[in-house]
Amino acid sequence: MNSDNTEASVASIGGIGFFEKWLSVWVALCIAVGIGLGSALPELFQFLAGLEYASVNIVVAVLIWGMVYPMMVNVDFASLRHIGDRPKGLIITIAVNWLIKPFSMVALGIIFFEVLFVDLIAPADAQQYIAGLILLGAAPCTAMVFVWSQLTRGDPTYTLVQVSLNDVIMVFAFAPLVALLLGVTDIIVPWQTLLLSVGLYVVIPLIAGAVTRQILTNHAKRGEDAAAAITRFTDLLKPFSIIALLATVVLLFGFQGHVILDRPLLIALIAVPLLVQSYGIFAIAYGAAYLWRVPFNVAAPCALIGTSNFFELAVAVAISLFGLNSGAALTTVVGVLVEVPVMLSLVAFANRTRGSFPGA
Repeated sequence: MNSDNTEASVASIGGIGFFEKWLSVWVALCIAVGIGLGSALPELFQFLAGLEYASVNIVVAVLIWGMVYPMMVNVDFASLRHIGDRPKGLIITIAVNWLIKPFSMVALGIIFFEVLFVDLIAPADAQQYIAGLILLGAAPCTAMVFVWSQLTRGDPTYTLVQVSLNDVIMVFAFAPLVALLLGVTDIIVPWQTLLLSVGLYVVIPLIAGAVTRQILTNHAKRGEDAAAAITRFTDLLKPFSIIALLATVVLLFGFQGHVILDRPLLIALIAVPLLVQSYGIFAIAYGAAYLWRVPFNVAAPCALIGTSNFFELAVAVAISLFGLNSGAALTTVVGVLVEVPVMLSLVAFANRTRGSFPGA
């Protein structure tokens, strides 16, 4: 792949900045702040929880838009023309994201919550936790993909192609896949709310990002290429995106803080299948890349992309479908708690094993 504009566009996401370098610290602080505020100011969080329209929490929707929209501006669908170049990494990512990961998540949910933990969790609660796992498993990572790729010095153009293709598939596959898997576990699917959530958090931001990208391209300053104009715009939005991410973490843990403090064993139980899923999916994707002799700068990002989750979407849909205080929403919040340290540990492992792959 030799698209200069595409490469410049991804590289512009910027090296690893101060925020990304200390991501786990910021998230940990926001988790602590959220739990503290939720315990100290329960009335405030009850008020915020009540700000809903059509089962969609308005505050959460605004914050997630603040995170997702700048990322969608960076998605260059023109990069899809490179889909036939070096297809191995794409094949692994797509197979893991859409043919393995959602179904393994359901299987793990049933194994742990309906078999191994059956004496610890009520059946109705178990169904809610399984639903949360399904939402996480069916939402492959988008926003954080670039961070994981940069941390492993991945091929930026290839990463962008993977993100673009995943987003296209997600627009059409997420709602039917979630409905199928929720139906398998005997949970009633409110199709209207599910489709509304996909429209709000995937389709509309994707369209808005594409329109913005085209406007920026058309109105680039004289002597400035389109990639530079897009970089300048997304750099301008980046502080707001970071604030939205941190505020979302605070808000989500504020809503669920009382459960986390009152039932730490429950949090640990929910974390178990998430940990097994994360490390297991990484092993499958990374192992397949190793056996197929995929170059490291493609192998590491494709395995990390398959492992990580689009938790913003999963949290938003869980809240829309089941409510802020539901077991499904709690599970997606625990997914946030687990994801950052897990992904950083896998980044470290990938970097240590770099020499085992060609092109390292």
